[in-house]
Amino acid sequence: MDRQLRRAPDAEWVLMYRLGLSRKRIAELVRAEPATVGYHLVIARRQDPGLEAAHLAATDTGTSPSPAALARMEQIIVWITAEHRFPRDRSENKEERSMARWLSDRRREAADGTLHAAYGDGLSRVPGWEWNHRAAAEETRWHRRLAQLVEFREEGNDWPRHKKCDSEREHTLGVWVHAQRQKHRRGDLEAEKVKLLDAAIPGWQAGRTRGRPARR
Repeated sequence: MDRQLRRAPDAEWVLMYRLGLSRKRIAELVRAEPATVGYHLVIARRQDPGLEAAHLAATDTGTSPSPAALARMEQIIVWITAEHRFPRDRSENKEERSMARWLSDRRREAADGTLHAAYGDGLSRVPGWEWNHRAAAEETRWHRRLAQLVEFREEGNDWPRHKKCDSEREHTLGVWVHAQRQKHRRGDLEAEKVKLLDAAIPGWQAGRTRGRPARR
């Protein structure tokens, strides 16, 4: 049975994060969706600006990036500053593609809460780094939610509700698909995402029909 909905941020999860556990590890221990734990931690970090520093300090094993790794970071920062843009992963230039992969790895670490402070301090000098990190994380979260909704439906469930839910899982997915419907009605949902939704989960725009029994 799914755990009851928790008021965010959950104190137990925040403490585990403060002690150095990653979002994924916390989710495994408490048997919750990583995205749900992440949502609680986002709120916790807003309430406590020192939480992230405490987490990084607790996870620091004393192994810092090598001088060569830090030199690579400086090289990429210099390139971004000179070009006034971020490296592209589909560039025809092999070196630019390599820098794009390096930057993607650092963004992924930042999203997981495992980015070393040395990298965090250096990249904070790059205009737009934080914005791009959030945008990349949001894009990753969107595709993960779509995959989770596909799985939810394939299990024989009706469309998830965003109110009066039976589980936290249904609530999370119900809120997400409800937001996609609202964005689509306003014309704010990207055409590519509409195509992905139509292909993966036909009927997503209509959702439940009043009085219709749940799928079996």
